[in-house]
Amino acid sequence: MTAALIPGGPGWASDRASGAFVMDADWKPFHPRPSKPQFVPPAGAVDAHCHVFGPGARFPYAPERKYTPCDASKEHLWALRDFLGFERNVIVQATCHGADNRAVIDALQYAGGRARGVATVKKDVTDAALRELDEAGVRGVRFNFVKRLVDTTPREELHEIARRVAALGWHVVIYFEAQDLPELYDFFASLPTVLVVDHMGRPDVSKPVDGEEFELFVRLMRECTNIWSKVTCPDRLSKAGPPHYEDVIPFAKRLVDEFPERVLWGTDWPHPNMKMHVPDDGQLVDFVPRIAVTPGQQRRLLVDNPLRLYWDRTG
Repeated sequence: MTAALIPGGPGWASDRASGAFVMDADWKPFHPRPSKPQFVPPAGAVDAHCHVFGPGARFPYAPERKYTPCDASKEHLWALRDFLGFERNVIVQATCHGADNRAVIDALQYAGGRARGVATVKKDVTDAALRELDEAGVRGVRFNFVKRLVDTTPREELHEIARRVAALGWHVVIYFEAQDLPELYDFFASLPTVLVVDHMGRPDVSKPVDGEEFELFVRLMRECTNIWSKVTCPDRLSKAGPPHYEDVIPFAKRLVDEFPERVLWGTDWPHPNMKMHVPDDGQLVDFVPRIAVTPGQQRRLLVDNPLRLYWDRTG
């Protein structure tokens, strides 16, 4: 690890995309000086939701993208992993790269077995291409239903992709917003493999934790034992804001308490499309003991569950 890539050190912060790409004028680059968390993750801890962007000069951003980010390389990600006290990563394909998974694959190939990936694929992906992704360390595909980020893909195409990746032992990551769950509920329940929900289905945390909206998501997890949830991104959901994101705690804690074997956690670094503030990754790590309050819960959330799903392939 070079000194230039120590978080907060010279050369750490990135402020623009590279090559022919210039980041959006309102883009907020990742935190230039993240704090050292007070919470020490258990040995073997996994950051189970993070991204790499570009560098655009080597891994161009997709023509159909709806945003142009700052570059955020695998070297930056490894530096943050070590600084925060984690041992492994799960790298999720970013929508700015479309279905071109080369940046994720490159990171996996240089991770020394310490990373797994979630890809984006299209309906015409070949069996050979899926096998190559599997060999590289991909263990899932992502379906994005957030309309401001992606164009809609027909559900029959997504169902067919889910069927094909299920045969590999992969899962499907689903990203949606809470107000859209009623129309998506039956479709999610019909998918033939493990599903992992990004960011608790983006609940409106100004509403009650036992209110109708979040109760529908809890019901989905109760009825479909193949559905997991990431208790991530308080920075995206909170109205109260940093450093503690108090209004998100009841939602995440409820899922950790009720579904301890089906929850994951991650930083979401480098925090795409944040508009109000730049999250401090150290503060996000310190969010963990507020939602997983016992050592047993913390170990399941950060070690046992992600290892089972991404490394042992028995989740």
